[in-house]
Amino acid sequence: MSQFIGFLGAAYPWVKAAHVTFVIFWMSGLFLLPRFYVYHHATTPGSAEDRAWIEREDRARTIILGPAMLVTWVLGLMLAVHVDAFHQGWFIAKFALVVGLSGYQGWISAYGKKLANGMRPLENRTLRIMNEIPGIAVALIAVLVIVRPF
Repeated sequence: MSQFIGFLGAAYPWVKAAHVTFVIFWMSGLFLLPRFYVYHHATTPGSAEDRAWIEREDRARTIILGPAMLVTWVLGLMLAVHVDAFHQGWFIAKFALVVGLSGYQGWISAYGKKLANGMRPLENRTLRIMNEIPGIAVALIAVLVIVRPF
């Protein structure tokens, strides 16, 4: 029962479950939005289809990505403080990857604004490759959290 020692007390497993849930929401958004961009990229700027993709992307950013990332961060930091994770190697590596994913979210959000303005600065192939970043990051994070290799 040592997991209940800390400021969260008996709420710890509930906070952990909520954290995992919001991580899933966040990752689903990070998988979804770049895929939207792949399809949006092929549309004609200013067309009805272009406007529909702009609306879908905006909804994904404001309804899924933004709130899910915020709640993931708040709950994750609560858990980190509870278990004093800031001195553990696996956590520092995980934290760096989560900061990277947050930056990636900022980048894809900015790219969506370029698409909405009719710009298509990246090639479709590059977008497809960029779509793999969240999957690689989440696999590494899972190993760090479960295996704790250091």
